[in-house]
Formats: sequence, structure tokens, C-alpha cells
Amino acid sequence: MTKRAKSAGARRLGSIIVISAPSGAGKTTLVARLLASVPDLVFSVSHTTRPPRHGERNGREYYFVPRRRFERMIAQDEFIEWASVFGHLYGTSRQTVKAAQAAGKDILLDIDVQGHAQVKQRLPQSVSVFVLPPSFAELERRLRRRRLDSPQAIERRLREAREEVRHWTEFDYLVVNDRLAVAAQALKTVVMAARLRRASQEGRAGEIANTFGG
Repeated sequence: MTKRAKSAGARRLGSIIVISAPSGAGKTTLVARLLASVPDLVFSVSHTTRPPRHGERNGREYYFVPRRRFERMIAQDEFIEWASVFGHLYGTSRQTVKAAQAAGKDILLDIDVQGHAQVKQRLPQSVSVFVLPPSFAELERRLRRRRLDSPQAIERRLREAREEVRHWTEFDYLVVNDRLAVAAQALKTVVMAARLRRASQEGRAGEIANTFGG
């Protein structure tokens, strides 16, 4: 790679993409498709105090850390967002996000509406997407069909979904996951558009403008 190519590649500032959705809306599948289809897009691996589940690996699904260390990271302002969920702490590392941006890579944050509010407050330049199911009835059908939760857990998820959907107006983009392929393409379009924002292109555009003189 030439020196000029390296310089051009370093001029774009990576975007921060936040994706939120109620459980059962299909967000996990959509995120997997997005990461597989978009180059220079990386997934933000969160820190958590919960123990690993079967098959999970440290640094892949989460960074599993002791509660004392997590609390120390909070005190040192190392998270751009964090939350307590069912007795466990979850957070997004500020350093992870900054490193991806500096490398010219977009970083994808899969977080809930509470985390999204914190990110938007601290990093207003971030781009956020809320994934909606076609209806409450369809969401309930999907949750019951996948047979991953007890009836009590499903009812809890449905209650949470009612609360989460109330926050749809706080997001920049909305994607209705009615047809998976269409929703996946819509998400990809959002990421590609984010790359063309002035904030992402200022470095390169400034250098081009300087060649015009004046």
C-alpha cells in the first residue's frame, strides 16, 4: 500500500452505530447479517459482571469481569454507557469505541434503550436505529415459537417490550423487521449513509478543498 493510500484511509472518522430493539424483534440475526456484509464494521464487545454461559468465550460475546473491577471502571469514567440488568452490570468501553473510530472503522453497539440514551447524551454524533416488530402480536408469536424461555420469562419480555417501544421517537432511524432481507438491507443503508456524513468525511474533504487554493 502506498503512502498516499494509507493517508486517505486514515482520514475517515469511524461512525458509532447504536442498535436497540425489544427481545424477539430479530435484532441478533440482523446484526449478524450486517457484520457479514459490511467491511470495516466492527462489533462492540461489552463488559459484564455476569458469569459466562455455556459456549461463551471471554472477549467474544462479552468481557467477563469481577464486579469490583467493573465498579472501578465506572469510577474512572471508562464507560460511555452502563446499566444494571437483573442484578448484573453491563457497559461499553470508551477506549474500545475511540480505538475503532481512530482506525477508520465503524463500531456497532447492540444496547438497550437505557444505554442508547446515555450514548446520545455523551456522543450526540452517534447514529441510532430502533428495530421494530410488525406488531405486538407478531412479537409474542416469535417469542413463543423460539421456545427459549419459560412462560413467565416470555411475559416479562413482553412487559419490557411495551416499555421499550415507547422510546422509538428517540432514535434517528426506524427499521421494521417484517421481512428479514428487506430489514437487513435497510440497516446496511443506514451504515453506508453514516459514512458519508460531513463529520465522518471532514478530514478528507478539507484536504481536497485545500487543493483548490484560494
